[in-house]
Order: sequence, then structure tokens, then C-alpha cells
Amino acid sequence: MKLGFGQIFSDHMLEADWSREAGWEPPRIKPFENLSLPPSTLVFHYALECFEGMKCYKGIDGGIRLFRPDLNIARFNRSCDRLALPTVDADEFQQCLEDLVRLDADWIPEGRGYSMYLRPTMIATQETLGVSPTSHAKMFVITSPVGAYYAGGFKPIRLLADTNYVRAWPGGVGDTKCGGNYAPTIYPQQQAMAAGYDQILWLYGEEMQVTEAGTMNFFVRWTNKEGKEELVTAPLDGTILPGVTRQALLDLCREWGEFDVTERVYTMDELVEAIEDGRVKEMFGSGTAATISPVKEIVYNGKALASPVGEDAGPLAQRLTDAIFDIQYGVVDHDWAPKIA
Repeated sequence: MKLGFGQIFSDHMLEADWSREAGWEPPRIKPFENLSLPPSTLVFHYALECFEGMKCYKGIDGGIRLFRPDLNIARFNRSCDRLALPTVDADEFQQCLEDLVRLDADWIPEGRGYSMYLRPTMIATQETLGVSPTSHAKMFVITSPVGAYYAGGFKPIRLLADTNYVRAWPGGVGDTKCGGNYAPTIYPQQQAMAAGYDQILWLYGEEMQVTEAGTMNFFVRWTNKEGKEELVTAPLDGTILPGVTRQALLDLCREWGEFDVTERVYTMDELVEAIEDGRVKEMFGSGTAATISPVKEIVYNGKALASPVGEDAGPLAQRLTDAIFDIQYGVVDHDWAPKIA
């Protein structure tokens, strides 16, 4: 059976309820089941919800590993806090996640690229209307076995650099994983796909700052104007999601120390100039689902800007993918991937 993304779910889920008066009730692991909520529940009306996306892996030694769960839990709490939802105790929450994973360990598929996806979620469950902090909330976690994103090898994508729609802006919630970040992107993404593109390269401001690609962080490896080889990505300025894979790529490249690694604002004009000058070596997106997704072409103002790697993964994209997979599947021991079973 071919495993898609988020289509099949394991036997159990984690759940805990919170109230302003009593705080958190004891968390419980129970059979996967539907939620029952009144139509007046706040989450349905004011988008008071947030979520996380993380994975666990069955290694070459048969051991089960999470990948940098501390970063996911910290981001989950930041998202909750931004939406005036209750936060969780990080250590206790990680223990609950590990218990859930161990219980449904048989659902974790084996093989490089295969994993089980964890979706922690927080929703406001107050049963009366009103735009205000909720008096009640529910945290739950469901899990889903997922197949290799690129089962037959990398499939570089084509991006539309969109000048009409904006994903996020300063002072907004671009750095949180809440539904309000994703729902407004579906319509322009639908239009882009109908026109033959795989994803949108989101831009911002009059200068057309480069931000993210679809739901991924975006990277460019180039020779900069100073003649130095550089990996550049947009900064965490409140508009960019602080991706866990993003952080892993930055950490690995800085550890290798072979080129400059820069988090800064850069524009489409800079990127266009670099591509036309032949200074761009490769471009790719990063995220939990695909790990790394090479980019073969960007179309901006009707002009196609091709990556020199074409239909292949660039050498850095391939090296980083291999390095992260080696950690996730226990080929090398690393404190990013604690073995939990």
C-alpha cells in the first residue's frame, strides 16, 4: 500500500483539557476517535488554534527516534502564547509524546524516507461567542504513518514568485503555526498550480523581499557580490516560520564551516541578478514533510529563471539530505535524535 501524507492514522491519540479555573487536567492516551464540540465553540469562529508538525523514525538498528523534539515543543508553546492559548510543560509534554509513539510503534514504517508524522494541536473550546481569550482549551496529538516524500528520487519544483498575494507581514503571525497562516494561501496556490507551477515563492514589500516557498523555508547557495560562497535564507524577523529543518540545515552548514551562512533580508532583484550573472549554484526549500525540496526554476514577472542543477538535486541539497537522514535513522549517533525505544 502506498502511504500518502496525513491519510491514515494510528490507533491512539493523546488528549488533555485545560480551564482557566483549574489549569490542565491529567493527559490521557486513548483510542483515536472523533471530537464532539458544540457549534458555538470558539475555534470554529475566531481561528483560535495552532499546531505542530514533527516526525519519529525507525532506525537501521530498529530503534525509534524523534528529531529535535525540543525545538518543536518550544515552537508549539510560542504559537500557543501568541494566540492567548495555554502552554504546555515542555518536559512533561515530550514524555507524553514518547509514550504515545511507543504505544503505536508498530505503525512506524521502516525504510529511509519513511516515518510517522505527529500532529500536536491546541484549540479553544469555550462554548460561548466573543473575541477574547478562551476560558477552556483542548490539546490533542494524532499520528500518521507517511511514505517517502520523493520515493523515486528528487523531483525539483517550479516556483511562481507571486507579486499579488502576501503570506505574512511584520507584526502578524507569520512565525506561528496557526491555521490563519495557511488558509489564505490555498486560493493563490490553487491558481499557481492551475498555471503549471508547483508552489509559490512568497514575496513581501515594495522591494519584493524573498521569504518562503509554499509552506517551506527557502535557501539559495550562490557566490555573493563580494565573491564569497554563501548560503542565504530570510531572517527570523517575525514573518518567517522558524523551521526545525531550517535550523538543522543552518547548524550543519555552520559546523562544516566551508562557506558563509547568512540569515538576512534579500530581494528578488538580488536573486534575479545573481541568476543572470551565473552566480547561483542551487536553490531549495526545507520543511518537515520533504526535508529538502530542490528548485529547478522560478518565474518572476513572466520571466523564467532557471537553476543550474536543472532536474537534479544540487550537491549541497543532496549532502544535507543525506546528513539529516543519517541522524534521523541512526546511521550516526546524534543528540538531535534521541532514541526513545
